[in-house]
Amino acid sequence: MKIKIFYYLAIFLIYCFSFSQNETYISGSLESNSQLLQDDNGLNFFSPQDNFRSNNYFQVDFQNGNFSAGVQYESYLPSALLGYSEIYNNESGIAQYYFKYEDQKNEIKVGSIYEQFGNGLIFRAWEDRQLGINNSIKGINYKFFPTSNLEISAIHGKQRNGFEYSNSTITGLNSDFDISSILESEKIGLSFGVSYINRFQENNEVINAPENVNLIGSRLNLFLDKIYINLEIAKKGKDILVNEEQIISAKEYDGTAMQIDFGYSRKGLGINSSFRRLENFNFYSDRLSEGNIYNQQTISFTPALTKQQDYMLTNIYVYNSQPRLVINDIEKRVGEVGIQNDIFYSFNKESFLGKYKTKLAVNFSYWSSIEANFNSDESYDVEFIGNGKRLYKDLNFEIKNRWNKKVSSTLTFVDLSIDKGVTLGGPLGVQGNIDARIGVFELNFLDKNNRNNRIVAQHLWTNDDKKEWAGLVYEYAVSNKLNVFVSDIWNYGNENDLHYYNIGGSYSNGPSRISLNYGRQRGGLICVGGVCRFVPESNGFNLNLSYSF
Repeated sequence: MKIKIFYYLAIFLIYCFSFSQNETYISGSLESNSQLLQDDNGLNFFSPQDNFRSNNYFQVDFQNGNFSAGVQYESYLPSALLGYSEIYNNESGIAQYYFKYEDQKNEIKVGSIYEQFGNGLIFRAWEDRQLGINNSIKGINYKFFPTSNLEISAIHGKQRNGFEYSNSTITGLNSDFDISSILESEKIGLSFGVSYINRFQENNEVINAPENVNLIGSRLNLFLDKIYINLEIAKKGKDILVNEEQIISAKEYDGTAMQIDFGYSRKGLGINSSFRRLENFNFYSDRLSEGNIYNQQTISFTPALTKQQDYMLTNIYVYNSQPRLVINDIEKRVGEVGIQNDIFYSFNKESFLGKYKTKLAVNFSYWSSIEANFNSDESYDVEFIGNGKRLYKDLNFEIKNRWNKKVSSTLTFVDLSIDKGVTLGGPLGVQGNIDARIGVFELNFLDKNNRNNRIVAQHLWTNDDKKEWAGLVYEYAVSNKLNVFVSDIWNYGNENDLHYYNIGGSYSNGPSRISLNYGRQRGGLICVGGVCRFVPESNGFNLNLSYSF
């Protein structure tokens, strides 16, 4: 198979060079992330036999006129980094490739495809190496642009699962229509779209489930001067109930989703609000992959709609979205419903605080389970919102100041409450909550050599879980290319009295970057863009290399 890929890629490039009068552009990147693990009795961590682990990616893209192609080689030898899915362990080879042709009216792509319909509620194929996610579709993607304000696309193929592919087939249709040009108004923008996804997965002698499961979604986007409104609704067809890769019930359930985003902006002020309701709305290319902790084979994209935090202690208790339908003896729930609000305000330059370029950001979010009554036959009656159990709430304040050309600061305060099942694992709504408050002060200043110094002091107060934490970070820019840092977060409220220390640095030169650090990794959820993965506690060296051309 690998030889065939190189063969077809070579034929494609020869064709481009031979028959095109355009220049050929070549670009690519190399990324290597490695760790050397060591025993740590304080953490009760014992390094595995393959204590050296490495994730490596090499990507090359070619473009000549209307034609382009690319290939990505990946290596996880001898094993993938700790906390990544074991399906990558001891694997290497060509993981992805594509060929694409595009002109003013058409775009056709064959091979590995990344795509998203709307907000991604019913479909998103994407890659995030930090999370260990690559849910691309191997197949064909066709886009047609009959007019400047209409796009129609179709996709068909199988979803990637490590170096293999799921045993189902994914087919999708999408259309987006921009009405703004018809309205001929600079202050009004209006567009709408409709999407469809089908998963076909054959049954076997054990599983008797719908072989075809359909999802359909529609959306409306309105821009009116300083206001925008985005509405997206979706429905998932009936499927059997699977939790943690086990068939829980042969009874079939459908699902629904709704998301509304609202925004207002004017000079110095911005307001963003989101409402979302997810009822039994997680969807995978393999029905038995439901609930896997590595986010492999996900089709729907339902990230947590909460503030994305920047500091070590503010990332201890993070929310992970809960769209699942769960029915068992311990817990019964049908999904989540909640809101998130952001307010950004910049003080007028003529005011006292405006003199120091003061910026204020306030964020509030609240998420709960959807109220539902469960019947003896495993059916349920559900409210649109109701009074479900609270899963998470937080209130965030952030004040940024630039005191002069050399000194700036950021003050952050977080007040949160999270269900223990969300952050620690286990059933939701039965273990109680963790209530915490976090304060952070960040100071950046230039010294006499005009080198930046960054100091971050932080503290977490709680009477729950592992009690209090304190943290300190110091970063120094030795030059425009070299940065070093030392950090420690101290769980002094816990009887184990643990320090999670780190020391390291990074060197950048043009398209090249290398970073090295040594220290302890705190166990828990790591989240990027509202999507999370669990990482265990560990100790060791971490080396990261990247180069682009």
